[in-house]
Amino acid sequence: MREPASSSVHSSARPVDDTADTPGSSGPQRSLMKRTALVDGISVLFILGLAAVWFAADALLLVFACILCAVLLYELSDRLAHRIKLKRQWSLALVVLLLFAAIGLGGWAMAPQISEQSTKLAEAVPKSLQQLQSAVNEHPLLKKVLSGLPPPEQIVKQMSSMVPNAGLFFTGVLGAIGNVVIILFVGIYFAASPHLYTSGAIKLVPQSKRGRARQVLQKIGRTLASWLLGKSVSMLIVGTVTSIGLSLLGVPLALILGIIAGLLDFVPYLGPIMAGVPAVLIAFSISPDLALYTVLLFAGVQLVEGYVLQPLIESRAVDLPPALTIVMQLVFGTLFGFAGVALATPLAAALKVLVQMLYVEDVLGDKVEDGEKA
Repeated sequence: MREPASSSVHSSARPVDDTADTPGSSGPQRSLMKRTALVDGISVLFILGLAAVWFAADALLLVFACILCAVLLYELSDRLAHRIKLKRQWSLALVVLLLFAAIGLGGWAMAPQISEQSTKLAEAVPKSLQQLQSAVNEHPLLKKVLSGLPPPEQIVKQMSSMVPNAGLFFTGVLGAIGNVVIILFVGIYFAASPHLYTSGAIKLVPQSKRGRARQVLQKIGRTLASWLLGKSVSMLIVGTVTSIGLSLLGVPLALILGIIAGLLDFVPYLGPIMAGVPAVLIAFSISPDLALYTVLLFAGVQLVEGYVLQPLIESRAVDLPPALTIVMQLVFGTLFGFAGVALATPLAAALKVLVQMLYVEDVLGDKVEDGEKA
C-alpha cells in the first residue's frame, strides 16, 4: 500500500533557516553601517580641520586680516560710488589712490619726526623703568608687592619683541612690512571682485542651503564693515586727541605716543592699557604729578570712547558684551600671540552672527530680537 502524500512531503522537506536574510532585515543594517561611516568620516574631517587650523593659524589669521581690509575697501568704495555716481570699480580705484596718497604724504611729512621720536622712545622707556624701580625701592610695601616683576631690561626686551613676533605669517621688522603689503594688495583684489570669491564659497554648500548661506555671508560682511568704519573713526579721534593732550601737558614724544594710542585702539579694552603704559612711564620720569595727569588724560579719553564712540559703533554693527570680548582676546592671544589679540573682536563679531543665524534661528527656531541681532 502506498504511503500518504503528506507523509512523503514532510519527510523530504529540509529544515528552514530562521537566520536567512530577508529584504526587511537587511535595510536597517545597511542604514546603521552608513550612519556609522558618516559619523566616523565627519569625526576624522573635524580632527583634520582642527589640525589644519592649528598648524596654519598664522596663514589663516593673515587671510582674515586680508578679508577685513577687503570689507573696509568695499564699503568705502560702495558709499563713494553712490555719492558721486561712479561705477564701483572706479570708485575703488579712487579710494585706493586716496589711501596711498594719504599714507605717502603723511609719511613724507612726519617720517623724520616719527623716526626721531621712535628712537628717543626706545631710549626713554628703560630709563623710566629704572626711575620707577628706584622710587618703588624707597617704599617697603611697594617693594614687597612688586618684587616679583622682572628687571627693566627684560620688560623692555619683551615689549620690543612683541611687534616683530605679532604672529601673522612673516616675522621680524621686514616681515611686518611684508604682512602689511600682503594685506593691502590681497584686500584690493578681494574688494575688486568679491562676488567671485563668495560665489565660489557658496558652491561648497548644498543647493537647498545656498540662499541661507548667501544671507549669512552678507550679514557678516555688513557687520564687519560697520564695525571697521566706526573703529577707524574712533582710532583717528583717539590718536589725535591723545597727541594734542600730551602736548598740552608737556609730555615728551607726544606725536609717537598718540600714534601708538590710535593704533592700539583697534584692540578694545586691552589696547588703551598697552598704549598708556609707555606714556605714563615717560611722564613719571619727569614728575609724579605729570604721570598722574597723564593717567587722567588716558582715562578721560577712554571714558568718552566707551560711553560715546563705542555705543555708536555697536548700534551700527554688533553689540559684544565686554566680558566676551576680553575672554576672546585672552584665548586668541594665548593661542596666536598679539595678532590673535588684535583680531579677536572682529572674529567674535563674525562668530556671533554665525551662532545667531545658523544655530539660534535655524536649529533652535528662536527669533532673535532686533536689539539682540548682530
